[in-house]
Parts: sequence; structure tokens; C-alpha cells
Amino acid sequence: MFQQTPPMGWNSWNTFGADISEELVLTMADAMVEKGYLAKGYNYLVIDDCWSLHERDKDGRLQADPEKFPHGMKYVADYIHKKGLKFGMYSCSGTETCAGYPASFDHEYIDAETFASWDVDFLKYDYCYRPMTVPGRILYHRMGNALANCGREILLSACSWGADETGKWIKETGASMWRSTGDIFDSWESIKKLTYQQLELLPYAGVGCFNDMDMLVVGMHGKGNVGLGGCTSQQYRTHYSIWAFMGSPLMIGCDIRTMSDEDRETLQNEELIAINQDIACRQPATLSSYGGWKPDDLLILFRPLSDGDLAIGMFNMADEERGMGFVIDEMGIPVSSGKTLLLHDVWSGKDTLVKNETYTEKVEAFGCRVFRAKIVNK
Repeated sequence: MFQQTPPMGWNSWNTFGADISEELVLTMADAMVEKGYLAKGYNYLVIDDCWSLHERDKDGRLQADPEKFPHGMKYVADYIHKKGLKFGMYSCSGTETCAGYPASFDHEYIDAETFASWDVDFLKYDYCYRPMTVPGRILYHRMGNALANCGREILLSACSWGADETGKWIKETGASMWRSTGDIFDSWESIKKLTYQQLELLPYAGVGCFNDMDMLVVGMHGKGNVGLGGCTSQQYRTHYSIWAFMGSPLMIGCDIRTMSDEDRETLQNEELIAINQDIACRQPATLSSYGGWKPDDLLILFRPLSDGDLAIGMFNMADEERGMGFVIDEMGIPVSSGKTLLLHDVWSGKDTLVKNETYTEKVEAFGCRVFRAKIVNK
């Protein structure tokens, strides 16, 4: 399945882990519509690991756990589709899933047919318990081919955690997104670690197959399956800004039924979503901090957009306020051009004209500034 822009949606794992059910999924589908997420572009609802029985049926097919999903997966898919959403499920390239349930090794084609019969639209495909006798790239080729020939368009979300140099071969397999980092946890340390891991992998991203920095932890505040003390709403805003700016799929991981208005506003920022979903999907480039001084805790990126605008992100990863700045010549706007930038802050709405080819500002601890910038006459 060809994917033009990064997928957006919700996944059950970060908050609920194994504690999933038909009732949870249906009420989450209701919330995605009623609370405005579908209208903002979040259209995939994905059930992660732990949905099946521990054994296949007599015909070798996966079976939904009847206690968790008493009406079966086709019923769930029908409900989700009636809401205008798309339905996602989970399997693994190994002999067992990461949580110990039957996985798809050597069952790729029958499993793809099963998912198609349930009207699945998205398959998250993990990397646990795979036999070392078969290279990982071959296992993703198997499932990629199986999905491409199952009679239904199903997006393949490869979840190999960036292992085995996945970026060098994943586009061969037909995957539309691939986990370029390890697992995320609900802590600032985890967010910061994944951010810096991603920088060297940016060249592998692009239209058709997107670097997946893992699911968002915005709004979790230490609760749930990957909760580790949580973050502040400011830290979540910066986390979301980085994921959106870098072109990662935006898969919400919190309980959207009970989250705060402040965190919901973070996840529904239309201007930042527009940057993430820009049809050109060009990779970001790093900028030097003003004066060439670039401590490890300061990250400045820019990204050309399809209409000629530039997206610019200033991310203070430190635990104290820092001065940050950039020179626009580094983005291809020399003094001799007679041009400058009109910066529009996507969070505050403030507009600023860059003077003297240089922009500087103090950014609060764990804070960020994201601009959509127009090239204008001085």
C-alpha cells in the first residue's frame, strides 16, 4: 500500500498493554470522532499485542480471544468503519509475539488472508522471537508480499526497532512506515534519547515509507503500560513538535477519553499537523546555533515545504532556559538576495520579521518554538 503522508491515529499499547477489550476499542472509536481527532486527520485505530488466543484454530488461523472480543474482529472492524475510521491490528515476524501469543512466522499468507477477511486496514508487524535462520529483511518481504496479494489494501507498519540496519532495506519490502528507534517510555529522558537517535536516520525517511519514532506519550502523565513518572504538558508539547516536525507517523498512545484540554490542544494543533502532513515530505536539516555555539541540548532544524514556505524548529532539550538563534543564510537566503523571513509561530500565533539575517530568542527549559516561515522582500 502506497502512503503519501505519515499515518495518524491511535494505538492501544502505551496505555493499556494487554488490558484490551471490545468495549475499550468501541468507546475509543467513539471518542476519536466525538473529541475531534478524526476531523484533524487521526483516522487509524490500532489494536496492539494480546488480542488473540494462545493457539491457532484447527485450520491454522489466528483466533480472537472470545472473552476480550466476544463478537469477533469483523464486528469490531465494521463498527470502526461506520465511524469513518480505519482499523489496525498487530502481529509479529517471529514464532511468538513480544507478549507470547502466536505470531506470523511461516504463516504470513494465511494471516494476511485472515486480516483481509476481517477488513483490517493496517498491520503493525513486530520483530520478537524471530528465528536467526532467516534474515529479518526476508521476513518483512514475506509479509509485504502476502499483504499485497490478500485482496485488500492493508498498510504494513514494520516494527523492527531500527535493528539490523532496517533503514537500508525496509523500502524494498512494501512497508509504509518503519520503527526507526527503540521503544518509547513516558519520560523526558526517553523522548530526548529517541530524538537524538533519529537525527542520523533522517535520510531514510520520505514519501511512501516513513521513519516511525514510536507512539506518542502526550497526555499519559505517568499512567498506563509505559508510564515512567510522566512529563509536564510543556515537555509533551515539545515531544509532539519534534515528532511532527521530523515527519514521524503520529500515533496517539494515551487515553483520549479522559485527557486534559491542554494536552488535547497539543495533539490537535492544525498548523503543526499541516507541517507533518506536507505532501512533499522533505527531510529536515540541522542548523547551527547562532554564532556556531551548539551545545548538545539545543536542536535547531529546518524543512522546506511544498508551497515554498520553510518550517523551522528550535528545541531546547535542557532543564534550564537557553538562548537560541539561527542565521537565515544557512537556509539558502543570502544577504544579496534582498529577502528575509516572516516567521509565524504555530503555537502562539505571533508573527515576526527577521532582521539583519539573524533570529535569536530565549527558549524556556524543555521548550520549543516552531515557525512556518515565508520568504519575503526586506
